[in-house]
Amino acid sequence: MRYGHFDDAAKEYVIETPATPLPWINYLGNEDFFSLISNTGGGYSFYKDAKLRRITRYRYNNVPADNGSRCYYLSLMDSDSADAKPVETWSPTFLPCKTPLDSYKCRQGIGYTVFEASKRGIESKLTAFVPLHTNAEINRLDVTNTTDEPAVIDVTGSVEWCLWNAADDSSNFQRNLSTGEVEIERETDATPLYHKTEFKERRNHYAFYGVNAPVVGFDTSRDEFLGQFNGWDTPQVIAEGKAHDSVAHGWFPIAANRVRLELQPDETASLVFMLGYIEVAKDQKWEDPNDPAKVGIINKKPAHELFRRFATVEQVEAALKELNSYWSELLTTYSVDSGDEKLDRMVNIWHQYQCMVTFNMSRSASYYESGMGRGMGFRDSNQDLLGFVHLIPERARERIIDIASTQMEDGSAWHSAHRPRRLE
Repeated sequence: MRYGHFDDAAKEYVIETPATPLPWINYLGNEDFFSLISNTGGGYSFYKDAKLRRITRYRYNNVPADNGSRCYYLSLMDSDSADAKPVETWSPTFLPCKTPLDSYKCRQGIGYTVFEASKRGIESKLTAFVPLHTNAEINRLDVTNTTDEPAVIDVTGSVEWCLWNAADDSSNFQRNLSTGEVEIERETDATPLYHKTEFKERRNHYAFYGVNAPVVGFDTSRDEFLGQFNGWDTPQVIAEGKAHDSVAHGWFPIAANRVRLELQPDETASLVFMLGYIEVAKDQKWEDPNDPAKVGIINKKPAHELFRRFATVEQVEAALKELNSYWSELLTTYSVDSGDEKLDRMVNIWHQYQCMVTFNMSRSASYYESGMGRGMGFRDSNQDLLGFVHLIPERARERIIDIASTQMEDGSAWHSAHRPRRLE
């Protein structure tokens, strides 16, 4: 059975059905911030190390598989009133809703992923990528009303936070169910939602999830968002048509923002969702440590600065263009013209891309290598150098030094190591 095709001109693999035998995974990011994203929107994000700096939660043996992570819901509402109810809800990535789509395509590109879908005359295009030199994943969502009638669409974007250490997050429940902590910036229209678990006690980093538009509601408690007996396919707040504005204290913190779009025929609205990671100096953790009224309020200035860099569609387009230029230049460093288009395709595009992904991840994070065990393998990482040294010689040199730092005086080395352990 055919599941898709190569688009050589665009350097994409175009998947034509969500029902692939296994998730088709793309790897986003080039330096420190990385995201895995499947052809149905699954995956997870982390900073440098998939065990010690896991940002979003992923369940490897989940049933149904590849469910959760970044979740988007488009709800066609029956009116524009505050009490409006959903007529139907679907996901532009197919999962988690599983509502059959009228059309679906997933374009897995070089450093980016695009989902194109339609339902009830509402077309959507979701573009996901990690900009260069940026600790954030950008999700641009374009929604178009192709019907002859005005349409009210409620868009909800959500992520589930991992409590940083992925191994501890998946096992130490008697402790973790008491530690989850969030902060909400109510004074801004976009209502960024902040994950600050253990920030007060011992960490100097936090994460945030926001959108560049006024929200009509939000949720940070997974239990409130999903409801007692519901899953990510049918969250209670989505079925009710109204967010609960919940504030999580322990248990399972999430971030969910709800935006209402009122679209005329042939009108398109664009939203920019951002998942970001921030580190601050220990003496700059708090907004104002000398003001008793602001004790415990995190320093959001670097988050605001990061968000403003991608607050408009024009900024997002420029960042994606810069990313595409980076990859185009990199992949032209070496090329072959064998006369066999299939061989040329694999050597010139996909094999080199795979070698760069291997450089970034060092095989330490996927859907099958959880990122919680081996870290960066000594032998494997040395072998991997052969695949990318011609593309990025200076960074290859840095990797050799990084690997060599695990060696002992007698020449032996750790079988594997987690690079950011020095950050703990």
